[in-house]
Amino acid sequence: MNYFVTGIDTDSGKTLVSAILCEALAFDYWKPVQAGFPKDSDTVKLLSPNTIVHPEQYVLNTPASPHASAKIDSINITLDSFILPKKHGLVVEGAGGCLVPLNDTNFVIDLFPKLNAQIILVADLYLGSINHTLLSAELLKSRNYAVRGIIFNGPSNPESERIILKHTEYPCLLHITREAQITTETVKKYSVLVRQTLL
Repeated sequence: MNYFVTGIDTDSGKTLVSAILCEALAFDYWKPVQAGFPKDSDTVKLLSPNTIVHPEQYVLNTPASPHASAKIDSINITLDSFILPKKHGLVVEGAGGCLVPLNDTNFVIDLFPKLNAQIILVADLYLGSINHTLLSAELLKSRNYAVRGIIFNGPSNPESERIILKHTEYPCLLHITREAQITTETVKKYSVLVRQTLL
């Protein structure tokens, strides 16, 4: 089993969730496309030191949409170039949300069929997040992609969470509250909780 972590926006908390999943399941980590620095793989290694981190397929210099960042670096991203670093036991972190473009034709979510994975959707709770979460879910359902569930990130908003879960019909795997600091201990705390829902 592999998990593909995607979000409803760029700052949804995908990297933190990826670190928590790696810690909980003793899975490896892979970020296929990194645009800008610091690298998310460095953050995962810092938060979950025992995690094996695989090199990115593309490391782009500009913090922007991968298609734009690649153009600046004179690089052409192609779906055929992506090679899964291992078959099983991998947490794959996408770049931004589902429809972030990799090039003029393909989006981040187009990587999914190559991954032998289930999707975990990370939803941070802000004004407008209901719409963004439901739109993401509609896209995933229209493609018949396997979704394991949703992880909410941020201060609790029970009504937003209720309506999202009602209409997506996805289970809530975890709720990460606002933390004063994100440390290895924070990751360990949430890894225990999410392990109970995934195993």
